[in-house]
Amino acid sequence: MIQATNNAIRRRIEREQSDAVLMANRAGIVPDAWQSDLLRSDAQQMILLCSRQSGKSTITSILALHQAIYTADSLILLLSPSLRQSQELFRKLQNFYTELDSDYLPQATEESALRMELSNGSRIIALPGKESTIRGFSGVSLLIIDEASRVEDALYQSVRPMLAVSAGRIVLLSTPFGKRGFFYSEWTDGQGWQKVKITADQCPRINAEWLEREREMIGDWWYLQEYFCEFVETNDQVFSYDDIQSALDPDITPLFERSDSTI
Repeated sequence: MIQATNNAIRRRIEREQSDAVLMANRAGIVPDAWQSDLLRSDAQQMILLCSRQSGKSTITSILALHQAIYTADSLILLLSPSLRQSQELFRKLQNFYTELDSDYLPQATEESALRMELSNGSRIIALPGKESTIRGFSGVSLLIIDEASRVEDALYQSVRPMLAVSAGRIVLLSTPFGKRGFFYSEWTDGQGWQKVKITADQCPRINAEWLEREREMIGDWWYLQEYFCEFVETNDQVFSYDDIQSALDPDITPLFERSDSTI
């Protein structure tokens, strides 16, 4: 009887290792179709342009937890503009880990409000969006940047080299925040990304009547951005992004060139 039970558990673990959706189910999550596709994807770079409350942070926390459990010695970093936001994402991951509640999975050997280390050597660390706090990390297996449209470009450029040697994965998730910054650039022009866009009307948990009331409450600018993932111009922008881009001509020689000499 014990041998049969152990064999059944071993088969379940093997299935979960190859299919993160099964682990999500055991943690109490029934993923939407796009979430299942994401969990089963082997893409190295993913961008989630998703409505508020669509489940993007939930599914990325499952993705991170699966990486930590089933790939030993993984280093997983959770970044966002603020420590509070990173901590919220980390808290979701902790809750799902508790739901799994299995003696057959790697156990937490160190755990705090910002960090978890498992007995298989994997580490999950929540960090604020400050360049000075993250430069010491290397060999990152999975880098998740939450609210990426609000993260500074300099931070993004400084964290990408962490993936160079490890060939780690990166996931950007956010609603838009105007036609600016690396998140907008990667979504519109970036190469080699798996891009997922989910608007509020595609989420079965968001009521259409509630959405219409929300539009009246917050106005079109916020509504289109937060719920329908449109990169609208910023409120303080004098010229539109498209106008600026159309005015640029690389074939025109500038009237003045920069000189290092003192005038």
